[in-house]
Amino acid sequence: MTAPPDTPSGPGAAPARTAPERCAPGWLPAEVSRHRAVPDTLPVGSPGKVGVLELGFGASGGRTELTSHFQKAPLHITRPLYPDAGLRGMPYVMFMSSGGGVLQGDRYRIELDCGPGTSVHFGTQTATRLYRMEHDYATQTVELRAAPGSYVEYLPETTIPFGDSRFYQRTAVTAAPDATVVLGEKLMAGRLARDERHAYTAYCADLEVQDAESRLLFADPIRLVPEEHDVKGPAVMGDHGLIASLYVVTSAKPAQDVADAMHETISGTGLQGGASLLPGDCGAWARILGDRSPEVEAAFHRTWDAVRRLLLGVPAVGRCGRQALP
Repeated sequence: MTAPPDTPSGPGAAPARTAPERCAPGWLPAEVSRHRAVPDTLPVGSPGKVGVLELGFGASGGRTELTSHFQKAPLHITRPLYPDAGLRGMPYVMFMSSGGGVLQGDRYRIELDCGPGTSVHFGTQTATRLYRMEHDYATQTVELRAAPGSYVEYLPETTIPFGDSRFYQRTAVTAAPDATVVLGEKLMAGRLARDERHAYTAYCADLEVQDAESRLLFADPIRLVPEEHDVKGPAVMGDHGLIASLYVVTSAKPAQDVADAMHETISGTGLQGGASLLPGDCGAWARILGDRSPEVEAAFHRTWDAVRRLLLGVPAVGRCGRQALP
């Protein structure tokens, strides 16, 4: 099903769904907003500078179906696939971009509405590359709603901030009490193959998860500004090239069991990391640090696999439906 056209209803109506002011976050951290400027390339709001994805899902006949779909380039999706032998009714939805990466003045907005009893996996085609920005900044807003009885995985590939990039991402999740939401984030210190580490101007992100009554369950803010604050300290990235986080919001299993499963898995990878409980025992979270992408990717996948086996009794699958590593 395709969403209705992008047309406001008249004078005084809310901005069109592709308007830059609707696609940008309502608030920006000062570390990013102070770089506001008019780009000397395509200005904010130009074709290709505002990307929108609005996706809705519903349960039907024992599987989850895409029920509403609106997209505006450069963001788009492929047809949902069902590669998971353990969860035949779960679609895998891949976010794609017709551009090579995120540029100055880009404003992206993604809205994901997962209805009652749905199971959905979201991922990205490849790593998100934040290119050099001489003027202005780039933003992305992700809003995810998990209805009662739903199981949702949002596991994008690694974000790579290039030198002089300025970026802010806000991820807002609303989860019903009996919904399960598995969220992943992976950040690289820069283009490691070119010996570029922490050369970006500002990388800022906010993750906020609330319940169905709009009560905040937890928040995890990130403010990385290398010129102002040490981003290589023990409480940040240290000397590591990558950091990966996995958040599991669930009541399907005790939070301590989830944390223990993740911690045991990470301990067996040889990398630095650990797991702990989320506030109010609404779930658990884990963080992994490493020097090279392959080893962090493998550890992250094993940790996700441990969560899958605990909560659902089935293994995680890789890209293109590959089974989890043994």
